[in-house]
Amino acid sequence: MTSEHKKAGLATMTLAAVGIVYGDIGTSPLYTLKTIFDPEHGLALNTFNLLGVVSLIFWGLTMIVSLKYVTLMLRADNRGEGGIMALMALTLNSVTRNSRWYVPLLMLGVFGATMFYGDSVITPAISVLGAIEGLETAAPGLKQYVVPLTIIVLVALYWAQKHGTAGIGRWFGPIMVVWFAALATMGVINIIKAPVILSALNPLHAFAFLLQNRYIAFVALGAVVLAFTGAEALYADMGHFGKKPIRAAWFMIVFPALALNYLGQGGLLITHPEALDNPFFQQLGSWSVYPLVVLSTMAAVIASQATISGTFSMTKQAIALGLLPRMRVMHTSESEIGQIYIPAVNWLQLIVVLIAVVGFGSSDKLAGAYGIAVTATMLATTILTFFLTRYRWHMPLIVCFGATGFFIIMDISLFSASTLKLFHGGWFPLLLGAILFTVMVTWKRGRELVFENLQKHAIPLDDFLQSLFVAPPARVYGTAIFLRGESDGVPHALLHNLSHNKVLHERVVFLTVHMREVPYVPASEQVTVQDLGHNCFQLNVQYGFKDEPDIPNIMHLCALKNLPFEMMETSFFIARQTVISAPGGGMAPWREHLYVAMSRNARGAADYYQIPTNRVIELGTQVEI
Repeated sequence: MTSEHKKAGLATMTLAAVGIVYGDIGTSPLYTLKTIFDPEHGLALNTFNLLGVVSLIFWGLTMIVSLKYVTLMLRADNRGEGGIMALMALTLNSVTRNSRWYVPLLMLGVFGATMFYGDSVITPAISVLGAIEGLETAAPGLKQYVVPLTIIVLVALYWAQKHGTAGIGRWFGPIMVVWFAALATMGVINIIKAPVILSALNPLHAFAFLLQNRYIAFVALGAVVLAFTGAEALYADMGHFGKKPIRAAWFMIVFPALALNYLGQGGLLITHPEALDNPFFQQLGSWSVYPLVVLSTMAAVIASQATISGTFSMTKQAIALGLLPRMRVMHTSESEIGQIYIPAVNWLQLIVVLIAVVGFGSSDKLAGAYGIAVTATMLATTILTFFLTRYRWHMPLIVCFGATGFFIIMDISLFSASTLKLFHGGWFPLLLGAILFTVMVTWKRGRELVFENLQKHAIPLDDFLQSLFVAPPARVYGTAIFLRGESDGVPHALLHNLSHNKVLHERVVFLTVHMREVPYVPASEQVTVQDLGHNCFQLNVQYGFKDEPDIPNIMHLCALKNLPFEMMETSFFIARQTVISAPGGGMAPWREHLYVAMSRNARGAADYYQIPTNRVIELGTQVEI
């Protein structure tokens, strides 16, 4: 590839990254400063405080986003993939299952993931609300229409998910470039009118602000964190764009535009304190309000789209890692495997988003909820990174503390400040996270109990086959494939088939799917075949947590291993497990009933692995937990 082509490719990917990765953090100027100086916080609006707050935001963007995420976290990739699920899988892989840290790190990763779900619910609500609230600035009488208009925009956005973003996705980058150009331009205009705001670039203003205001500054810190929302998204989207485009987009476009706009809003409030009710929409005067409402609504929709897509991707990873039941996953693009749509998640998320919009009613009230979700995910990410540097990269302990200790202190400070909003909206993502955490942990524990029960009654496959062929049953034409769990013994479906039909197929294949804690497994490593004798075979399939399970494709790969299949001569035998809650089981009765309910509504194995339905034979079996 020539250097010109490489540059063109980098430019295209950078433009796409601006549109998808930075939509969330790019819409933060809509509500951050007005929330910080909300009268409820008791922070006086004066030049000293403005310089301190803007300095905190600027240096927060520098330390948290530029240094922690763009520089450090993008190095913590799981074979090119990022995000808290990929980081958790990589960290768990580093400490091994026998380590005393395994379970605590698993719980921390699940907690961080549930907080990311909270973030992805609040982002669409606060971004679209914040954009449409600009109408109040133009005409206060329009206030009553803000929530209804927000609901209309959000319903339309979630309804469009099933069609995918392939058609409109190409416009995301250019629209967000226009958005960031507008942020920078407005910032420069207001900096020129109040150049004193440039002294906020001196970090001493941030320290002076914290020292003089103390408790009030600590309270304000819970709102300052709104300027850093979306930092986790740039890490999560690493697999889609790569490190270089994300870094280039941040340092060349996003960071300069955000810094200039926050400085500009600070300058505006120094010269026009009365603009505090909504400083963002008053940066250029009344003539600009309606164009800014249109542009900011488009930016908010793009920011929301990024978090919705992130939720689908996170859910798919959670299913593969055994933290959620199988769900229907639809592909919305023939060319891009990452573009997926999960109907159940889409509509559940819309319901929760609408509850947030109607329940809170304004971006100011939602801000408290937002802070806790964002800072909790940040803290979980940093702690996991410490263990990664220690056990994966084998760094000396002092280097591990040096690399992550400073960020842990920052994250704890921001999270502590956000918890002050616990009774002013902060409970919302925590409640949502607690529900999701319970669901994930219950599903994982339930699967372990099912596995333990099956293990107890498992018949070793080798011994069974040896005894079976002492007096072999009649063999019929064709191939039978039996789905078999890891270390599962003889599949129940085979026992049922022998018991009822008294026959065995000419060729018998035991298929076991193994999920590895890596994003992708190369096609050359996905299939291994073991000859068990008597024309029986053990077929092991290896998938990563971002791979697309596709058994028909695996059958094509088997031909390369001297195990060809003819689909019309092949039958798949699957044991449909009916899980029953038994007294004295391994979980509390209500958790067992929750697991049973999820199990009954989970997507079938045949559907999930894309096995043709006309080749499937299901046989029922009961499992007690």
